[in-house]
Amino acid sequence: MTIAAIGSIPLILVLGNSMLIPILPKIKAELNLTQFKVSLIITVFSVAAAISIPLLGYLSDRFTRKAIIIPSLILYGAGGLLAGFAAAWFSHAYMWILTGRVIQGIGAAGTAPIAMALTGDLFKGGQQSKVLGLVEASNGFGKVISPIIGSLIALIIWYAAFFVFPIFCLISILLTIFFIKEKRTKNDHLPVKNYVKGLFTVFKHEGRWLFTAYLAGATCLFTLFGILFYISDIVEKTYKIDGLLKGAILAIPLLFMTTTSYITGNKIGKKMKLMKQLIIIGLLLMTVSFSTLVFFDRLIPFLSILVISSIGTGLVLPCINSFITGAVSADRRGFVTSLYGSVRFLGAAIGPPIYGLLMEWSKTGMFLSTAGLTLIVAILCLFLIRVKKQGSPEESSDSLFQKLQFT
Repeated sequence: MTIAAIGSIPLILVLGNSMLIPILPKIKAELNLTQFKVSLIITVFSVAAAISIPLLGYLSDRFTRKAIIIPSLILYGAGGLLAGFAAAWFSHAYMWILTGRVIQGIGAAGTAPIAMALTGDLFKGGQQSKVLGLVEASNGFGKVISPIIGSLIALIIWYAAFFVFPIFCLISILLTIFFIKEKRTKNDHLPVKNYVKGLFTVFKHEGRWLFTAYLAGATCLFTLFGILFYISDIVEKTYKIDGLLKGAILAIPLLFMTTTSYITGNKIGKKMKLMKQLIIIGLLLMTVSFSTLVFFDRLIPFLSILVISSIGTGLVLPCINSFITGAVSADRRGFVTSLYGSVRFLGAAIGPPIYGLLMEWSKTGMFLSTAGLTLIVAILCLFLIRVKKQGSPEESSDSLFQKLQFT
């Protein structure tokens, strides 16, 4: 039940964007918005989260993870209610919806990244990697079901999805309260100056590979939400598919990503060399997939090739999660994992608007530039992370990354 409670937190998080993606065209039509304006409904959520995450990560290190997670979930649900009531009652609801989405984004900042740090606190060794794999799989499972849920709820009325957020938040709050037990951190009286000095030490010694890992995670989220935004648009415009079937189509690549994440998390343990190899292989699979998509226009072949990219993403994310969670000791883990969450959110934030601009420019250019990005990140991971021979697979994660060498 502890794992279920932790897993519910990122599950709630991904509903924030993925559940709305299939109904963006409907929102666009109902509110008479441009393609760019409708993409901001996704973007402002992610930007607000990205800005708020470092502060909430620090607070979770200073106090407890639960002390941040529970108020964040409450805020998340409240933002959904504001957006829903605004859409139902106001004739000019767009700015109110954006305000609600900003509030949701601030709440989201205290969910999944803190859940990663909490996993690092409660589990060690190979068990930690398995639970992190489950957390990422939960994240992916949320992405799989959320387009379907969003499409189904939109059959009632287009803004009904906003009212679902507080229901899911309440379930996660109850699970967190009753099933997650943690000790009070020793940092509650640590001066900010000493805390920041410790963080500078971490990034001084680990910064090169750590920022490369951040970039890899952000790239995965950027391409994921960008391509979902693209598919949502063409499925409705080109193939005239809407409703539940549209949600199911959006769920296909996400299902492969989730399954791969779950399997990867269970198999990697603390094998650093294997994790590095899987990160590079995953990014190369994404490169091959995106560079090949330029030759396919029909929906089924297109989705079949896109699945290769989804598998690649499923290989990369659990390994990155495990690297970053084990990079530092527990007293600064909240900030480091939260900063990782911040760059992931930024990747998700800029995906839809950039893909929207690229769609207007050139479909071929969009896919080839994406392939070029994933290839560059794969090369950076290859050269900036060098792993010595590892010891016992059960050794402490707090010392694990002392064995990394950097070029």
